[in-house]
Amino acid sequence: MGSLDQDFQPNQVPTIRADAATVLAIGTANPPNCIPQAEFADFYFRVTNSNHMTDLKKKFKRICEKSSIKKRYVHLTEKILNENPNICTFKEPSLTARQNIATEEIPKLGKEAALKAIEEWGRPKSEITHLVFCTIGGAEMPSADYQLVHLLGLNPSVKRFMLYYQGCFAGGSVLRLAKDLAENNVGARVLVVCAEVSIPYFHGPSEAHFDSNLIWQMLCGDGAGAAIVGSNPRKLIERPLFQLVSASQTIVPNSEGAIKGTLSEMGIIFNLVDKVPVLIGNNIENCLEEAFGSLGISNWNSLFWVAHPGGPAILNQIEEKLKLKEEKLKASRHVLSEYGNMSSACVFFILDEMRRRSKEEGKITTGDGLEWGVLFGFGPGLTVETIVLRSISTNEAH
Repeated sequence: MGSLDQDFQPNQVPTIRADAATVLAIGTANPPNCIPQAEFADFYFRVTNSNHMTDLKKKFKRICEKSSIKKRYVHLTEKILNENPNICTFKEPSLTARQNIATEEIPKLGKEAALKAIEEWGRPKSEITHLVFCTIGGAEMPSADYQLVHLLGLNPSVKRFMLYYQGCFAGGSVLRLAKDLAENNVGARVLVVCAEVSIPYFHGPSEAHFDSNLIWQMLCGDGAGAAIVGSNPRKLIERPLFQLVSASQTIVPNSEGAIKGTLSEMGIIFNLVDKVPVLIGNNIENCLEEAFGSLGISNWNSLFWVAHPGGPAILNQIEEKLKLKEEKLKASRHVLSEYGNMSSACVFFILDEMRRRSKEEGKITTGDGLEWGVLFGFGPGLTVETIVLRSISTNEAH
């Protein structure tokens, strides 16, 4: 008998692969504490005992006014901050306090979004075969995915994947991973959860770190998004919303250090440079051409758009560089306005808003009446996730 290497013939092994993965359900959740953006500057400088920084407060108010954000939901309350004063003071050691809060609250928030997705899916939790969990903060062992298995009562043999410290592009990353899992494991049903709370990177104001710190405080909100992803949806039982046609990731050229997060004794410190929106704007068409070239699509206004709302300047650059019609980024701007930047969770809110609008307006597909669409995630690196979407018609879904 020959060796295993000699006898093994890969070409003789039949390949079993499912059809393109689909999003079967979506769920979102936010903490109950809502802060209007018009009141945030007063709240922020009060809770951090920084009202004496009058000039800085005036600058911060102007930034908030230009943010395009109406309100945000955050777990942090004045009571929590009073009990943990080091969190409020820039550069004070506070990592343990932040971790204690984040490790408890992140899985809870993820559970709320997951339960909504599972309810919409309409199938027993026992049919979930894989779990992908993503969050910026709260790293511990066992990790948040383990906690979520117990909170949801999932099968203990569910196959888990945990992504920590990825940042805003990771809403695309988890869908890319879920697509691979669903298509390469026939019958798989993947629960994807992104849960973000801003406690790891909430800091009081600092004159020396005005731009990087205060812009982040002005933008970020807390939220969780979840989805059920699977291939070959069962007719009359499952109702697919979006097909995940292709997924890719790339690092923007000459962008090293454009967005960077560092974990320290005072929590996570983010640094970002002014050229981030321009870097994204200058490279966005290359990402589109690579993703849609094989489909023969080059009219970007013919797509429906799910673009991570990193901030109004990023959306403005995309719109300007691609000459997009105003309504193309309407769903992204709506989510930014109503929730702020919730990092990886944002794209799930936008997908949910897209299908809600389509239903209200009587469109025949979940993609605002269009067949093809694109989902973009932007984040540290500078990293871009690009997912080609195909909307599902009402007839197909049933």
